[in-house]
Amino acid sequence: MYVDGFVLVVPKKNVATYRKMAKEGAKMWKKHGALDYKECMGDDLRPDMKGMPALQFPKMAKSKSNETVWFSYIVYKSRAHRDQVNKKVMAEMEEHYNDKNMPEMPFDIKRMAYGGFKVIVDGK
Repeated sequence: MYVDGFVLVVPKKNVATYRKMAKEGAKMWKKHGALDYKECMGDDLRPDMKGMPALQFPKMAKSKSNETVWFSYIVYKSRAHRDQVNKKVMAEMEEHYNDKNMPEMPFDIKRMAYGGFKVIVDGK
């Protein structure tokens, strides 16, 4: 299995807009073959780690009190499958959106982290 992971910061005032955009994204990725799609808004971002040092998401993401930190991921069969799905998604997005009707992003895309990850341990 293969996972695309994202960490991003969404202003609290834009959460509803981002959620709507994420629901549309989930439909599109699943339509083109993604196995799973999750958008997770931070809830307990300063947990007590019982003395274990860990960088907390708000510090890592440099979020402010009026912002939320999100961790999101999309699951695929493999990296090749991810590439096939993303190619189809990008083609549909290019067809649907153009410079005139591209929605404004409800977050600062320059503060988004993204990467592909091989699944090493599957808890199933």
